Amino acid sequence: MEVEMRIRGLLMDPVTNTPIVILKDANSDTVLPIWVGVFEANAIALEIEKVSTPRPMTHDLIKNVLSGLDAHVHKVVVTELKEETFYAVIWMEREGRIISVDSRPSDALALALRVDCPIFVEDEVLKIQKKLSGGTDPATNEELRKWLEGLNDEDLGRYKM
Repeated sequence: MEVEMRIRGLLMDPVTNTPIVILKDANSDTVLPIWVGVFEANAIALEIEKVSTPRPMTHDLIKNVLSGLDAHVHKVVVTELKEETFYAVIWMEREGRIISVDSRPSDALALALRVDCPIFVEDEVLKIQKKLSGGTDPATNEELRKWLEGLNDEDLGRYKM
């Protein structure tokens, strides 16, 4: 089962200084942090803040290519979590044919923002993440949970490259 999520924000992990995309369940308080690379975070941040660039960035190019091919992105789905790595699929349609494309979650999310399509996470991924976070050092897990729950809009706007 897929759970619809929204990008709640983008911020820096205060411990590792690595960017994190925070996905939030559209219908509950469930959050899913996904650590991403700096360049991928920048691509997401540019679109969140609606910053236009003089030339198309990679995800803008992908959007333009898909549009030129008359392909429509229906949704992106974070499908798996294996060995601490998230996997995603971009679902699109072209000439009545449904196509799935393997993707890193960061790229799928950057594209989803640009084409304004829904973002989903497989329920099993949320269960695995919850189980994994429950199996870590309780102090660290509790600190992370409190930190994520305590985020406000100002915190989520503090992402700086």
